[in-house]
Amino acid sequence: MIKLNEEELKAYFKKIKLLLLDVDGVLTDGRIIYDSRGHDSKFFNVHDGLGVFVLHKSGIPTILITAKSSKTIKPRAKDMHVAEVFADIFPKTAVLDKILKKYNVASDEVCFIADDLVDLSLMHKVGLPVAVANASSEIKEAAIFITNRAGGFGAVREIAELILKSQDKWKDVLGFYGA
Repeated sequence: MIKLNEEELKAYFKKIKLLLLDVDGVLTDGRIIYDSRGHDSKFFNVHDGLGVFVLHKSGIPTILITAKSSKTIKPRAKDMHVAEVFADIFPKTAVLDKILKKYNVASDEVCFIADDLVDLSLMHKVGLPVAVANASSEIKEAAIFITNRAGGFGAVREIAELILKSQDKWKDVLGFYGA
């Protein structure tokens, strides 16, 4: 992990125009439950969902990139106002150029939150690679920032707030909710 002081770190968050998220282990706690029919269930955190939603309201889109497809992802993505979902993607870098072009952003304006080895190649291609607190050591080593919260337990919300506060947009979010 690169060691940065508070001002240097704030500069990274300030320039973010797009958030990329892994799903399992970042938006969820990493558990996948299969029922007797083979259907899967995932546990999503409502605080993370609100973080993605307020980013959307503030003009910062979020895209999900997952190596595993699941019927549970698209309804949750719609609920959070996720801009796009890429499922069954490996390597995850395979869609990066398409995303950068479509959303008219440079790679250094992209934050990616990750937790495990399948995410490693994309960590090296974005401006702000973030590891959740319970990520693998390799992901933590590739990260510029490691969250205080674990994946599926508010890590995404933590990053959403840091982005919005660094960009002086948090007051608008609070105003939207009547604060």
